[in-house]
Amino acid sequence: MKSKAWIAALTLVALTACNGFATDVSLSMNDGEAAPAAQQKAANVERKGAHVTQKTGIEKIQKTDAEWKKILTPEQYHVLRQKGTERAWSGEYVDNHEKGVYVCAACGLELFRSDAKFESGTGWPSFYEPIDETHIGTETDRSFFTTRTEVHCARCGGHLGHVFPDGPRPTGLRYCMNSVSLKFKKAE
Repeated sequence: MKSKAWIAALTLVALTACNGFATDVSLSMNDGEAAPAAQQKAANVERKGAHVTQKTGIEKIQKTDAEWKKILTPEQYHVLRQKGTERAWSGEYVDNHEKGVYVCAACGLELFRSDAKFESGTGWPSFYEPIDETHIGTETDRSFFTTRTEVHCARCGGHLGHVFPDGPRPTGLRYCMNSVSLKFKKAE
């Protein structure tokens, strides 16, 4: 019985390693200030079944699971459509320092600029702000005995990662993304 508890504890640590500490970004930042960007995003998003409805006018892409499986690799499908997580330090963009734009691997929506990327030391590419608040959606993720804020693509609903209130200024946020959920378009 002790070994099952030990395995469960190790699994919990591995799954929450990206966040440093478990919290919902809509609560507050470390220095006690409100996290207005996260609160604003949460106010702009409503979940209806598997579809994201946003008050921004972004045209939604809706596909069946079979259609997603045809266009995504198995790893992309697992992360983007089943809310999986790639192993820390395994993603191709963790150490990418080139100039350009990160887009959704499923639909191509522009998500993050390279100049908003920073070294978080977590093993996943991290950004302090999205290109446009309307390009991402958030929802509360209460999986694995913790509360986090999930980030997904506003166009296709694909799971990107999580956002935490321990990032650098000016936002104080850390968008901890899965490399497999992103594609990088190098600046010309």
